[in-house]
Amino acid sequence: MQQTVPPVPTRHRFTVDDLERMVRSGILREDARVELIEGELYDMNPIGWAHQACVNRLTELFVRALHGQAIVQPQGPVRLSDRSLPQPDLALLRPRADFYARSGPGPADVLLLVEVSDTTLAYDRDIKVPLYARAGIPEVWVVDLAGGQVLVFRTPMQDGYRDSQVHRPGDRISPQAFPDISLAVDDLLGA
Repeated sequence: MQQTVPPVPTRHRFTVDDLERMVRSGILREDARVELIEGELYDMNPIGWAHQACVNRLTELFVRALHGQAIVQPQGPVRLSDRSLPQPDLALLRPRADFYARSGPGPADVLLLVEVSDTTLAYDRDIKVPLYARAGIPEVWVVDLAGGQVLVFRTPMQDGYRDSQVHRPGDRISPQAFPDISLAVDDLLGA
């Protein structure tokens, strides 16, 4: 007796243009906490106070250190492809006169992306970091609040980053694009 296999439902993959149309038409609110990762919409966790404080700290540290050298973009989207529009916690972008008003930043505009993780380490490290590598983002930091460390990824390749380091309290880190700037891990973690 031959059994018939029921058809597998087709998943609908979204594009950045689809997402923007959903916002314009009111299907999604403009402030909806979602990110588009390889065609799939992910609900983002609510931001807790420790997470927000870390983003505020990072923003302040980078704005002071890089005045006029980079645009510091907290919690804004970066268009990696037609199917990926993540929202890293912080991006250091190449300066542009229009501050990205005409079009948002893409991979060539990014000097450093930072993800702050208090409850989302596996998602940030295992989903987003490889996505950033495939897009050619030169450097990514994951501030692991629960683990009390900063994971640094450099030298992107198609299957991930070739170089990764773990920095702990007492260490200092310099962004690859700004080697003259040295930040204390304790300051990043708020220790």
